[in-house]
Amino acid sequence: MMRPVLVGALLGAAAGVPAAAPPATEATSSGCLSGSCHAEIGALKHRHGAVAEGGCLACHSGSDADHRSRGGKGFTLASKGSELCRRCHSVPGKKKVVHAPVREGECTCCHAPHGAAGAHLLAQQGDLAPLCLGCHDKAPFTRKHLHGPVAEGRCDACHDPHESDNKKLLSKQGRELCLSCHEDFARKMQKARVVHPPLVKELCTSCHDPHGSDQESLLRQAMPQLCVGCHKEIGDKIKKVKVPHQPVVQGKGCSSCHSSHFSDTEGLLNGADQRRSCLKCHNSGKLGDPPLADMEKELAGKSNLHGPIKKGRCTGCHDPHGSNYPRILAGNYPSEFYAPYRADSYSLCLRCHDKNLLNFPETTIYTRFRDGSRNLHYVHVNSSKGRSCRACHESHASDGQKLVGVEGSRFGEWRVKTRLQLTHTGGSCAPGCHRRYSYDRASKKHDQAAPL
Repeated sequence: MMRPVLVGALLGAAAGVPAAAPPATEATSSGCLSGSCHAEIGALKHRHGAVAEGGCLACHSGSDADHRSRGGKGFTLASKGSELCRRCHSVPGKKKVVHAPVREGECTCCHAPHGAAGAHLLAQQGDLAPLCLGCHDKAPFTRKHLHGPVAEGRCDACHDPHESDNKKLLSKQGRELCLSCHEDFARKMQKARVVHPPLVKELCTSCHDPHGSDQESLLRQAMPQLCVGCHKEIGDKIKKVKVPHQPVVQGKGCSSCHSSHFSDTEGLLNGADQRRSCLKCHNSGKLGDPPLADMEKELAGKSNLHGPIKKGRCTGCHDPHGSNYPRILAGNYPSEFYAPYRADSYSLCLRCHDKNLLNFPETTIYTRFRDGSRNLHYVHVNSSKGRSCRACHESHASDGQKLVGVEGSRFGEWRVKTRLQLTHTGGSCAPGCHRRYSYDRASKKHDQAAPL
């Protein structure tokens, strides 16, 4: 049923008599939102409930009948700040962290009191960035890579706009918030054998910026700088070594070899083991200058593998982060065919092999390559023109026994074939260095090798 004053106005208009403005004390939506007054409010997509129901006086109190002639100054608000909103709404503010406008009772900082284009009386539909960045720093939202919700302006995907029991008004705590969207990641992490400790003990934001970054994957720093913040020993090594492993300092950095989050392999490696991880790159014969060997081809089908490789542990000989030795070797290993013997000449090989192997001309315990007690390793290596290990042995794999190369070692353009033949207690060889000589550990009846 229409209010009497509004009916009278309509009848007067029908009779050609100008309609009087409704008194301030009788303000209704049909009067206030008329074409001559607040029509723009009536055109809003989402109107405040009181406005939509014609209850302007729920918030406004009339104090002057000449409302229109005084530019709207004839009305006052029924209460100030959030107290006005509390007349109808349960205003938040009881949790540990309260959004500043809520705490200060400034609901209209974010919400339009009459209506808006967006839901919840917000100025925008969906994209909250213009609203939120009216107060918050814009810098994190202008970077090269943005978090998905940030790019869409959905700040409320992570933050509660009013209050929360979590820091930063987060809707959930720490990792739980991230995994509520990254569900596939969460399932894989639960099944993984090895999980990066920070993923368990720290927040995801320890490594990732939740808003935006100039680094891929929203990383706070580029690799390896990000990683060596915790792995300080490796960081110091990378700075000091003469030969850094190139993937560590170029391209994807640490993630070239390691999974940043979880893996089924020790060391968070990307491959099933060290060997497979390394062969992801060392399979072309084009890496390095001069190019490194195509290790996948070199190992393929070989009947005898060097012990560390057989166990899938390339780090038995190579330091995966960097080294002061060529080929990021973990110790000294002469690259020449002839190498004068020094105490540390073969520090790489002697990490595993007996350190006395090359020190005694006579022995019955330090090597099986001997004629009686004559140490034939000593004979070949320990001299001013000693043969390096590579003169007889392949360092990775061979079809020959004892890793002796079938095709022979390179001596310039010539391949020096060893022609090794083994017996139960010794054997013989006939390389290009000398005629065939035999040796036997059980007795000393065979030919003595001539000085090499």
